[in-house]
Amino acid sequence: MNIKGSLPLWAIIAPIFAWLAYAGIALEWGAIYTVILAIALVGGVLAAVYHAEVVAHRVGEPFGTLVLAIAVTFIEVSLIVSLMLAGGPETTALARDTVFAAVMIILTGIVGLCLLSGGARFKEQVFGVQGVSAALVTLMAILTLTLILPNYTTSIAGPVFNYLQQGFIAIVSLILYGTFVLVQTVRHRDFFLPPDAASDEDAHAAPPTNKVAAISFTFLIACLGAVVLLAKALAPTIEAGVVSIGAPNSLVGVIIAGVVLLPEALAAWRAAKNNRLQTSLNLALGSALASIGLTIPAVAVLSAFTGLTITLGIDVKSTVLLFLSLFTIIISLSTGRTNILHGIVLLVIFAVYLFTTIVP
Repeated sequence: MNIKGSLPLWAIIAPIFAWLAYAGIALEWGAIYTVILAIALVGGVLAAVYHAEVVAHRVGEPFGTLVLAIAVTFIEVSLIVSLMLAGGPETTALARDTVFAAVMIILTGIVGLCLLSGGARFKEQVFGVQGVSAALVTLMAILTLTLILPNYTTSIAGPVFNYLQQGFIAIVSLILYGTFVLVQTVRHRDFFLPPDAASDEDAHAAPPTNKVAAISFTFLIACLGAVVLLAKALAPTIEAGVVSIGAPNSLVGVIIAGVVLLPEALAAWRAAKNNRLQTSLNLALGSALASIGLTIPAVAVLSAFTGLTITLGIDVKSTVLLFLSLFTIIISLSTGRTNILHGIVLLVIFAVYLFTTIVP
């Protein structure tokens, strides 16, 4: 990522343009302005990933990969909560749909793309098995407890938890995610460092100055705020578009997850293309853990304060796809080496997930 002593002009203009575009919503310029909002949203997302990478490079691994993961999760949680508050009872499944979509996009789409692009360019890529194993074990536990277990509890008819169960699972999710972060950043941080870090040119590139990193952090916050507000403004248009094509409401969750995960996808793909698969997997799996480990507690708090019943349990079709994805990625990442085949298999599963979401 060759970070210089100053920031590129586009990374400064993009968040300013995004905020100006949001301010112009009050003018009610019609359908054409929707296109402007979409362009501003994409620009804000691209600028967010750039500034997050600048901050992450200054902080260093493995702390740096947490910056973008938490930033993306902040966007997701803010957007879900704001849409649920605005939509009321009709959006009780939005958190589940968005979290499930985020996990499927990351495990099969983003990881699959990274393995495919890295395998096509370098034939084989290596990474540390211990760090990936720790992430997958934690992710499997949280996914099962939050998305599968609600279908089988008996205190209240599924696919929901009662308030006591929901609060307990929220605490468990935070404990699991917090423990993973402790392991990643303190206890066993070497598990998450590239096995060939000594030859990683990007890792040894001169980091940005404190001033540049501080400016990027400020612009990162500005980008995140603009992305949340613009996505919320575009949500009615997205929902209307989904209805117009006759697709199920769960497609809205897929679209929301796709928008908020775009920065993560770009950063992970660039890392894999530069033969830094460990960083790529840290970003992807860390984002999946942050997405579900922080989103579920957030919506649990929302449910407690608003009285909304949050639907968490996924259906049988989604359960089959989730376990297939987890089984496939565990096998693919079990040896510390990957190739093009692993990426293609995961991308095929991702294509099946998208198709069956639109045509259930």
